[in-house]
Amino acid sequence: MSQPSELTLLQQIQAGNEDALLELHARYANLVYSVAYRITNESMAAEEVTQDTFMRIWNKSYTFDPNKGRFVTWLLTVARRLAIDLLRQRQRREPKSGMLFMDEDPALWENILTVEGGSDLRRTLRSVMESLPSEQRDLIELVYFYGMSHNDIAETLKLPLGTVKTRIRLGMQKLRQAWGDQLPVNPNPDRGT
Repeated sequence: MSQPSELTLLQQIQAGNEDALLELHARYANLVYSVAYRITNESMAAEEVTQDTFMRIWNKSYTFDPNKGRFVTWLLTVARRLAIDLLRQRQRREPKSGMLFMDEDPALWENILTVEGGSDLRRTLRSVMESLPSEQRDLIELVYFYGMSHNDIAETLKLPLGTVKTRIRLGMQKLRQAWGDQLPVNPNPDRGT
């Protein structure tokens, strides 16, 4: 007997079926915990984020849109955001030594947070990522935004390891090409002055 799909389980959760939530938890709790731990670097915080992630699924499962991507990507996005929120809350309470604050080096922050440049760069990156086929884009996001290894991805998505590596490599090649095509060309290049 095959396991119910994530979409079926989400529909059951929306109908109030706690067993469906337990099934999703059994499938993905370790993965959610590992992503949370990589962000928080603390086991108690990672456990808290894992619990909060599945509570969020219980309360807001209707927000998942299968047309926008895979369930595991959505799930890890929820976990990542919750982990980052938890870190921000804790950092507000107790700043770590050695942290760089905005008023310590305004020129650095001015360059990083330039609204116009940052906005264009973000739009370009988003456009380039969206140009990839979803099976490549999803895997690249899992590697670079969630810190998953190729083996973790293969195991979680039930794909052969070679397929995972090939899709990521092909996606990265397309990204490099598309990124190069999207970058503006300087009409007045510096002529060695």
